[in-house]
Order: sequence, then C-alpha cells, then structure tokens
Amino acid sequence: MRPIVCVDTGSTFTKAAAVDLDTGALIATASHPTTAATDVLDGLDAAVAALGVPPGEVLACSSAGGGLRLAVCGYERAITAEAGRRAGLSAGARIVHVSAGELDPVALAASAPDLVLLTGGTDGGNAEVLLHNAAALARARLGVPVVAAGNAAAADRVHALLAAAGQPVIAAPNVLPRIGILAPGPARAAIREAFLRHVIGGKNLSAGDRFARLVRGPTPDLVLTAVELLADGHGEIPGLGDVVVVDVGGATTDVYSVLRPDPEEAGLRRSAAGTMWRARTVEGDLGVRWSAPGIVEAARAEKLLDPAEEAALTDAAAERAADPGFVPATAPGLATDQRLAELAATIALRRHARDGGSRDLRPVRLVVASGGAVRHAADPAGVLRPALADHAGGWLLPENATAVADGRYVLAAAGLLATDHPAAAARLLSTSLVPGATR
Repeated sequence: MRPIVCVDTGSTFTKAAAVDLDTGALIATASHPTTAATDVLDGLDAAVAALGVPPGEVLACSSAGGGLRLAVCGYERAITAEAGRRAGLSAGARIVHVSAGELDPVALAASAPDLVLLTGGTDGGNAEVLLHNAAALARARLGVPVVAAGNAAAADRVHALLAAAGQPVIAAPNVLPRIGILAPGPARAAIREAFLRHVIGGKNLSAGDRFARLVRGPTPDLVLTAVELLADGHGEIPGLGDVVVVDVGGATTDVYSVLRPDPEEAGLRRSAAGTMWRARTVEGDLGVRWSAPGIVEAARAEKLLDPAEEAALTDAAAERAADPGFVPATAPGLATDQRLAELAATIALRRHARDGGSRDLRPVRLVVASGGAVRHAADPAGVLRPALADHAGGWLLPENATAVADGRYVLAAAGLLATDHPAAAARLLSTSLVPGATR
C-alpha cells in the first residue's frame, strides 16, 4: 500500500482523504474545523492525524480566506468581458468585479481582487481598449498579479507596459481568439499558476511557507479537473461522457459540467462569447445557511413553491441565515434542510442550463451531489431528485441521469491526484461515484 493524503482546506472545514496510489482505493477520511483565525496548518495537521495512516506526501487545495478573488477587465461586456468571466469561473475563482471598456482603477481597487484577468479584442481586432487598460493597471499599482489573455496582436505591448511598472504579469493566449470561439484552457492554467506563485502565500492563512508549498490550486479548479477526468476516463477506466456535479454549500451552490461538443450546436454559435463545454457556474444567492433566504426568493421567482410552503421556508431560512452554525436535531429540521438543498440544486441546474445561451444537459448520464449540505442531508442523492424530474420549464436538463452523492470528499482528492497520478485518481472516482463499478 502506498498512501497519499489529499486535503481540501475550506472556509469552514478542512477535509482529508488518504488514497492508495496502487489501487486508487480510499483508505480513510477525516475532517477538522478550519483554523483560519490562527493558522490553517493547525486544522490541516489535525485532519491528517485523524486519518490514522502513516505520514507521507500531502497534497492540498484551498478555498479558505475567501478563495481566489478575481477581477475581469474586458472590451465588450457581452463578449470579451463575459468570456473572461467564464474562464475565471472555470479556474475556480470567485468573480468580484467585471468591467467593460476603459477600466475605472478606483472601482477595481475597491473590489479587493487577489488577481486581475485582462482580456479584450479578438486576435487581430481592436487593441485600443486593451492597451489603455494595461497602461491604467500599470499606473494603478494594485499590487496584485495580472493574467493578460487578450488580443494576441497586442500581447507583447501589454506585457511590456505591465512589466515596466514592476507589475507581476503572466501572459496567456486570448480567451476569445474569434467571436464565438472560447478558449479558456490556457488562461485557466495561467490563473492557477498566478494563484500558486503570488496569491496563496499572501492570504495570511499561515505563518510560514509550508501551506503554500502544499497547495496545488483553488478547490473549485481541482474539482472541475476531477469532473473532467470522470467524463474523459483514463487508461482502463472508461469515461462517462457528459457529467454534472452540483455542490450545495452554506453560502453558494456551484454547478460543474463537462459536455461533449455537439457539432451542429457549436456551428450555430448562439453566444458571441462562445460556449463553455467544461464549465462552472456559481450561484451566490443559493446556500442553505448564509444565503438561505436567497433560495426562498429564487424559488418564488421560479414558481417552485406554493404559498404555505413559502411561508414556512421563509421563517426557516431566516433562522439559518441568522445562525449559520445551526445543526438541526429534529426530523422536521432535517426535512427543511433537505428541502432547501433540493431547491438550491434545482434552481442552480436551471441557471446552469440557461447560462451562455442554453447549455444542453439532456445527454448527461451521471449527476453528482456534493457539498456539506448534501453530506449531512437525510437523503444525500435525493437532493437531486426534484431537479432531475424538472422538465416543466423547458430548460435542457438531464433526461435520464443517475444521481449519486460524493459523501466522502473524493472529488477534490481526485482533482489533486489527477496531474501526477491520473490512474489512481480515475479509479478513485470510478469506485466511489460510478454505480456498478468494481469496488
């Protein structure tokens, strides 16, 4: 047995999983409250110790300290700025600012980003706004790194402007080289590089540099990596094709999807900002604690509640938002949490399907429920049941998918293993999440 430890340091809890590199088997899991108020390594070390396995290599991802706060500056709001926003989400970022046209340095600084993604213009197209914004960022001296992923014809000049001002800058190919053609992969890699090189060590999460050396990327980025591996497969582990993950948390609900491009749909180019075939969307108003009132408000707008249920959930949501640490101890309390999680999953899936000009989720074979709200639900996989029966709205939701729950934190662990140990990561995902797979 060759154990390796994978740790996800979240805002509330730090989750650890020990995996056998030879077989991909999950050896043990443990968790500990995240100790961001002192040093995150205290909670990380406690979670690792609770695994009870021999100490060895440790890999970590993190969404502690607010995660990766990203500002996006583009040319047109509906095109290059939107393309940058989608690329940033796929990289695991929390988007705190989006601007189009000539940027306002004061408004940008007020959003307190950890990183700026600078986009603008298709390759060979307009470069005036991109160069103006590069110069403005150089003068502003925000003290945060810039990933420059705009018009290739102006890339050298953009880099020179920023570098001459001492501004940390990482160049990447254009996120939107042509109208309707979205190419987020290189920018996603550059954002991860900037996060590791410049951001994670500067978030004051730990006194030394050990935590920064352990971290491989933002947690949502690694989760999307795992979803990609689940969809694509590796070696003897077949891919599942189209896959969706719904991560219901206390503050947000994230949806990840990996879809096979449909040549006919791709040819239509229904969105000028392109289609994200490997995507993440974040719903900041859908969380079962801090954002619980947002679930009720959104469910009302989506016509998912009758008046009696709306009244009962309104009161329950207010109680949960006022006390995010609330843990229900009665059957009615657990049922309310389950219902809030069901509504959050349904609405988030609807929005994900609508995002970018109608994303077709009908061929999806497997939908995975994840997140603390799911793991503590009375019926974890059942959180997805209403969403998978939700065909009345006309949205292109999964038509014949199996629902499972990630009850043991394997998605983040597999994402951490995927680069250097893809076979073990693929086996871990298959045996943990795929119904009927050999255990």
